[in-house]
Amino acid sequence: MTQLQATAGQLSDNLLKDLTPARLKGMGRGVEKESLRAQPSGALALTPHPAALGSALTHPHITTDFSESQLELVTGVHLDAAGALGELTEMHQFTYRELQKTGDEMLWVSSMPCGLPTDETIPIARFGSSNVGRAKSIYRMGLSHRYGRRMQTISGIHYNWSLPGVSSEAYFGLIRNFRRHAFLLLYLFGASPAVCSSFVAGRQHELQQLSANTMYMPHGTSLRMGRLGYQSDAQASLAVSYNSLEGYAASLADALTRPYPAYEGVGIRNPGGDYNQLGDTLLQIENEFYGTIRPKRVIFPGERPLHALRERGVEYIEVRLMDLDPFVPVGIKAETMDFLDVFLLHCLQTESPPDSPAEIAELARNQHRTAARGREPGLQLERNGQEVSLTTWGAELVAACAPLAATLDATHDTDRYSRSLAAASAALQQPDTLPSARVLTAMQGFDNSFVQFVRAQSVKTQAMLLGMPWSAEQQARLLQMSAQSVADQKKIEAADTMPFENYRQQYLSAARLDKPVRALAAVG
Repeated sequence: MTQLQATAGQLSDNLLKDLTPARLKGMGRGVEKESLRAQPSGALALTPHPAALGSALTHPHITTDFSESQLELVTGVHLDAAGALGELTEMHQFTYRELQKTGDEMLWVSSMPCGLPTDETIPIARFGSSNVGRAKSIYRMGLSHRYGRRMQTISGIHYNWSLPGVSSEAYFGLIRNFRRHAFLLLYLFGASPAVCSSFVAGRQHELQQLSANTMYMPHGTSLRMGRLGYQSDAQASLAVSYNSLEGYAASLADALTRPYPAYEGVGIRNPGGDYNQLGDTLLQIENEFYGTIRPKRVIFPGERPLHALRERGVEYIEVRLMDLDPFVPVGIKAETMDFLDVFLLHCLQTESPPDSPAEIAELARNQHRTAARGREPGLQLERNGQEVSLTTWGAELVAACAPLAATLDATHDTDRYSRSLAAASAALQQPDTLPSARVLTAMQGFDNSFVQFVRAQSVKTQAMLLGMPWSAEQQARLLQMSAQSVADQKKIEAADTMPFENYRQQYLSAARLDKPVRALAAVG
């Protein structure tokens, strides 16, 4: 077996034949996009979630993430990139219009946050008075105690992807290969090489000073996915293997039920009786586990996500390492989604040997190296204990994807997928064209100020989306969706009879990780 076959993977004719047009046309994708609300000055907006956007608890497409100031827009499942982007664009148009009616806030178009106030001033998302709503807020309070609020204001795009006829075993093979090759996505699409100095105030870091209020890494691609991003020393102790659903589930179940001394010290409630966190285990709930990719399953009301996976298997995967592209109105473009489709199909269709503790450690080093230094000329990564050039390895992967791109092009009577690979191939040879490099170049026109550049780009994006056609029918439909979500929240609150502490204990009980109990609403 050649080095290319062993590391990039080659497709056999049998595997390509298995990708029938019907299966490929059934490929599903959806987008979850987080964005901070910012003031015209570039400071964080501290206002509540806008009432016109409906209930963050029950709206199917517009909610909040960690902070009350952090919107999350969620599409449905679509059979092509155009459908997903169309829905995402419509939600942006509606959101911008409602923000304009009530003030001058805008959506921050970078993954790294705008100017932040003191940590305790960043508002935690609120979801109403129901048990599930309180649990969601208390979970976020726990995150603030464990990791700090600033880290939680980092925003990104999650790409949900599925293909008909894929088993849980095959999805875990995809996940292992994705983790091996994720450096390529960080290199190609990372767009967060700089950050406002307020984000790292009082923290140890390796960033360099670029200007009075801006820190950066000269060859960085995605600070969001580096040591300053979603990282946790506590979670680093988790030895999560992706070799099987059973092993993955056992690792998570242990983290969800094992008390962690530092979090026991925080306490579940403070002396005044208010809740500090949902529980004192290493993970409060499944969503707390950070990773570049997750196996997922739609859950029943009140079902724990881990139980759903164990009971019915993996339904789709969630890619979690994509930065917001500040040069694109909704943060991601069709060409990027086309590349992701080919890349994920390649991860699924090529040989995926079991992972090992040594390889997992190697992949973590590759991630941090690419995030901090990805565009550095001649940068070397680790592959099976040997050093290899990032661009050489990346070129091998792109070349290995070509048959799949051709198959997708033929299926959809297009050349989109091959064009997305050609763009990636060119970017490997021209790092100055990458989003991370373009951000640093554009910042030069703003005295190398991260906040001033992103502020200007956010204003430009706002004007662009407000200037797009918008019908009375669209406005009425989305206002009705918001109104319905408010009514749905009130129904949940009116139906609650269980004391919250009973609800908390029942939801977090170890038995619920194994047995279906559907009387409680899910937390996340």
